[in-house]
Amino acid sequence: MTPTERTRLRREHQRGSYDPQSIYDILDATTQCSVGYTIDGKPYVTPTFHWREGNHVYWHGSSASRMLRKTADAEVCLSVQIIDGYVMARSAFHHSANYRSATLFGRAFKVPEEEKAARLDAFVEHLWPGRTEVLRPMQPQEIKATTILGLEITEASAKARSGPPVDDDADYDLPIWAGIIPMTQVVGAPLADPRNLPDLTAPDHILNFTPDRTSK
Repeated sequence: MTPTERTRLRREHQRGSYDPQSIYDILDATTQCSVGYTIDGKPYVTPTFHWREGNHVYWHGSSASRMLRKTADAEVCLSVQIIDGYVMARSAFHHSANYRSATLFGRAFKVPEEEKAARLDAFVEHLWPGRTEVLRPMQPQEIKATTILGLEITEASAKARSGPPVDDDADYDLPIWAGIIPMTQVVGAPLADPRNLPDLTAPDHILNFTPDRTSK
């Protein structure tokens, strides 16, 4: 992917990448993104869930959502960030974080009505493979009440940091602990709805859930 004026990294450019797979992997490693846009010349950023299908990323919400109504066919910026650890250096200046991030730019498009059910099924299957097979079918009014926006991944960059702190040479002789505090997202044990029917057990797609889909 060729960098543009909007995606080209100016600071710490050695941490950047523009190849699609690096961007895909970061998008697939989290379900959460932030979408930036303008309404009447004023900036807004809305956190939401996203999922990727091929070279497109999607997000959804209520058809009454002002954000979704105003950003259909508008320029947006979508970004994700994953913190992998806090980097503890020997000076405050060199403290940092290990992270993975991706930033996408482009014109959002509204998914047509006849494609919405398939996109929503893909969102559920992206997180819980096999889940749609056990759910009741979506009702027409539920599909109508939902808006899905998409963005083709054509203008994007990834940025990441990993590894130990990088201190000034003289500071390595100081008696100060330095290193990394790892950060991970932990999935807890499923909690059953008290109104579940008797003798129901959680299926494998619940017991084996992980939000990171990069290995899927």
